[in-house]
Amino acid sequence: MSLHPHALESVPEETARVARAAFPKGNPYLLLRDTLGTIFQDNDFAACFPLEGQPSLPPWRLALVTIMQFREHLADRQAAEAVRARIDWKYLLGLELTDPGFDFSVLSEFRDRLLASSAETLLLEKLLERCRAMGWLKARGSQRTDSTHVLAAIRVLNRLELVAETLRAALNAVATVAPDWLQRLAPLAWYERYSKRIEDVRLPRDQADREAYAQMIGEDGFYFLDALEAAEAPKEARELPILENLRRTWQRHYERTVDQAMAAGGGTQLRVRFKASRELPPAAEGIESPYDADARYRHKRDTAWTGYMVHVSETCEPTAPHLLTHVHTTPATVHEAQCTTPIQQALIDKELPPDEHFVDAAYISAELLVHSRDEQGITLRGPTRPSQGWQMQVAGAYTVEQFTVDWERQQVCCPQGKRTASWQEHVTPDGHPYILASFRRQDCQACPARPLCTQAQQQGRRLRLPPQEQYEALAAARAWYASEEGIERYQQRAGVEGTLSQGVRAFGLRRTRYRGLPKTHVQHIATAAAINIDRIVAWLDERPRAQTRTSRFAALAPVSALHPGEVAA
Repeated sequence: MSLHPHALESVPEETARVARAAFPKGNPYLLLRDTLGTIFQDNDFAACFPLEGQPSLPPWRLALVTIMQFREHLADRQAAEAVRARIDWKYLLGLELTDPGFDFSVLSEFRDRLLASSAETLLLEKLLERCRAMGWLKARGSQRTDSTHVLAAIRVLNRLELVAETLRAALNAVATVAPDWLQRLAPLAWYERYSKRIEDVRLPRDQADREAYAQMIGEDGFYFLDALEAAEAPKEARELPILENLRRTWQRHYERTVDQAMAAGGGTQLRVRFKASRELPPAAEGIESPYDADARYRHKRDTAWTGYMVHVSETCEPTAPHLLTHVHTTPATVHEAQCTTPIQQALIDKELPPDEHFVDAAYISAELLVHSRDEQGITLRGPTRPSQGWQMQVAGAYTVEQFTVDWERQQVCCPQGKRTASWQEHVTPDGHPYILASFRRQDCQACPARPLCTQAQQQGRRLRLPPQEQYEALAAARAWYASEEGIERYQQRAGVEGTLSQGVRAFGLRRTRYRGLPKTHVQHIATAAAINIDRIVAWLDERPRAQTRTSRFAALAPVSALHPGEVAA
């Protein structure tokens, strides 16, 4: 397919007449076309198409259809049918009423082209450009960010199911490209073992039998991988991506060693062992499904899931529509604090950096406070994570915040007036500097407040402190958050939770349609653009923002029955 840009034309006269007759009270897509035009142009997607070949469908229309299908939570077939059948879609797309539309497969091909050309961000960026031209979006305002979990489009497997299904998936892939070679290699028992989908109900029940089954699968997998490494193995089979998943899964769950008894007798027999769960590497390194190598398992507070995280950033100015400016998709195991800098840098690259960035505690650290302020020119606002240690769990115990630091003398004074005896500067293995300040053993042992300060028996209290600039930035952030101004202004962040709720309930944000991080990110970008469309239409219709819903019974509660800080609506 090649791209031959055409000049954008107005809505056909007959389409406009019928649409206005069908929607005398207005329609979101009619309002959108009349106010923002087509949003996209063919030239925006020039990098996605070669210079020669059969002319493609206008990509500006495909981009709009992609956003509309996510706005209405439609599958590709349903979206293609809407292009053929719906008057409001034809009006927005500038089509004749008799236009037959296109085959649904065009939409998946268009998404693949966006990914191949790294042009998927255009779905949101071009809409933001139009909003900036309309005066609804400006840099250096206030923005807020929050995240939610995203379930992968896979079946959640236990370890035994995972290894067996991974081997079955690899066998199916090789059978597609090298059937003759695989038929000569595979023992007859494999056809009974791997012909059907692996499900726990079909696996042995007894623990000893399950362990034997796991070892048998491991031996089969190593035999298969060794055969693929041989010179006579087909090249097209060795290069299949699924085989890398097989290798990584076997490396994580199995151990293969030389059998010492056989070695003593002159043999070279290898022994396969299914590792115990406690021996496994961190979850960030583990593939959870052979069909989605990017999905990861995570347990966060009371929620456990396999998939991804999506981080949503939006404006929160009271005099303009609240528009989503950026979405950031990561595997589930990537912590929120690792996303703060990439999110802010993305906003800077879009020329939409906020002056103040409202986030929750997961996005804040002493190092990030300084980096955000000095390198990004952005003030992070939000609660800081509490200090670690048993003292945080005991009433009246001495936490780090209760000690006074004298940076010039390089000393720390405890609440009892004792000063540290040593001040040592260290660097963590990943390059982060810190200070270790230690009190004298005899001072701590004789202290009447020792049970509230330290449990160490052979040494005095030790404090681990960040560098001075980070320490002071952390103290300033805590002071602002505890102030009347901070309490009042931080309430702005709560609105992003409503955005996540809207995305989950109306746009399917919490469940990916596709497999793999890149395609899941495309879904999130299109969803963000779709949410913006809804908000722009609501703004143009002058509809007030929804208030937090309160049940009729809760509205009857007297003020004295509410928790501190709550007010009945």
